[in-house]
Amino acid sequence: MLALTRKKNEAIIISGGIEIKVLDIQGDKVKLGIKAPKSVDVYREEVYKQIKENNKEAVQDITVNLDELKQLIKK
Repeated sequence: MLALTRKKNEAIIISGGIEIKVLDIQGDKVKLGIKAPKSVDVYREEVYKQIKENNKEAVQDITVNLDELKQLIKK
């Protein structure tokens, strides 16, 4: 992991047209602004983890339904 130190109003640039800028710092909280192409999804970590979990559960549900379908076809 690359660790960088930035002050308020300073930014980092990532290839692909992504810019992350420190907008504000208050106590232990940092407000970030992110500019990225529309083709790049940007999520807070907790939201991303929930999406992954939901997708995992959806795939498991599909597997169960496919097994049920196989049983129906055999009849």
